[in-house]
Amino acid sequence: MTKFHKIPDVVIKRLPVYLRYLQQLVERDIETISSQQMGEDLNLNPAQIRKDLSIFGDFGVKGMGYRVIELSEKLTGILGLDKEIPIALVGMGNLGVALCQYNRYQSANTRIVALFDGHPSKIGEKFGSLEVKSMEELPAVVKEKKIKMGIITVPAQAAQNVADQLINSGIKVILNFAPALIQGPMDVKVQNSDVTTELQALAYYL
Repeated sequence: MTKFHKIPDVVIKRLPVYLRYLQQLVERDIETISSQQMGEDLNLNPAQIRKDLSIFGDFGVKGMGYRVIELSEKLTGILGLDKEIPIALVGMGNLGVALCQYNRYQSANTRIVALFDGHPSKIGEKFGSLEVKSMEELPAVVKEKKIKMGIITVPAQAAQNVADQLINSGIKVILNFAPALIQGPMDVKVQNSDVTTELQALAYYL
């Protein structure tokens, strides 16, 4: 289970939004911020922001609001981003390549450190300092690099099989971009992210 397994997923998903916002404030040398201002800037209810943050501690100062740097550091620790998180990416099609290229220029601690593909023509291709490995090498590489997070960008029909291989290799968190719902055991967190369904949902607002 995750360390905050009793915290609703919707709250966890808002924490990176708060963190990114706070990091932008740090860059602008803003020292304190109120929940009211945060709510206005993020289009969220200030009471909800206060409730979310209070789950993890008492960060606010009465009459002042939140100290930006302090809260940013706290959220970084809560999310586990105060240490490097190595990631394995499976599927070097267009989306996989795009994610790999994007990751190369990020300073965040979530880093893609290993690439895999099941097609022989992809094996051995290089993207920066990373070389695409075969799926047979997955268990050894995951163990060697102490990888606990995986990203899936393979065709729908291969997604569950890839997920099973990741899980059997010791992966505990999976972000699935394949257009198929995948499942895992209770101690593995699976996040399905389907661009098509996101676009279909947005179509409602048109």
